[in-house]
Amino acid sequence: MTRLVLASASPARLAVLRGAGVEPTVRVSGVDEDAVIDQLGASTAPEVVVTALAEAKARDVASSLTAEGWTDAVVIGCDSMLLIDGELQGKPHTVDVARRRWQSMAGRSATLLTGHSVLRVEGGTVVAEVSDHSGTVVHFGTPSAEDLEAYLASGEPLKVAGAFTLDSLGGWFVERLEGDPSSVIGIGLPLVRRLLGDVGVSVAALWAANALVR
Repeated sequence: MTRLVLASASPARLAVLRGAGVEPTVRVSGVDEDAVIDQLGASTAPEVVVTALAEAKARDVASSLTAEGWTDAVVIGCDSMLLIDGELQGKPHTVDVARRRWQSMAGRSATLLTGHSVLRVEGGTVVAEVSDHSGTVVHFGTPSAEDLEAYLASGEPLKVAGAFTLDSLGGWFVERLEGDPSSVIGIGLPLVRRLLGDVGVSVAALWAANALVR
């Protein structure tokens, strides 16, 4: 039975997969994201950065699984960042940073980049690894000062890439998208389906495994 393992603590990614008919095992990686970015260097292309982060997370979790004796699993790692004015933005962490970001991006467009990495574990070893990224253009609305302060006070934008969500409170301030909505939430189902196919795993197999788990 092939088990899907999500190498992420993101509740949004977990919700996307659950809504798509699978119940993954969640394992959070111990990757130092800042260290990975520093090692890549400032001149690294944005799409390479998010993909490298996704790969690092998936590899870290896959390594722990094989050490524990897992023999059959598919590990998915993801990383999302917002590209605006040529700069990548991750989680703001503080209200002041989130406020400045919203003041900059309100009424404008930016690209949400999400790196994806899929590793196939068979017989206790990693036998295949593929990765890619997706990019979706997000057109932001302009929240009123009252709405923005209330949104910041909720704490939500402090914990997510680009200081916004599509599937929760921040969805009020997204006018439209050009691309895959699930990728903006954090895990692009169409891209993951293709990557799973590349390592020999079908969506049908995941649905079947999920039915057995239930």
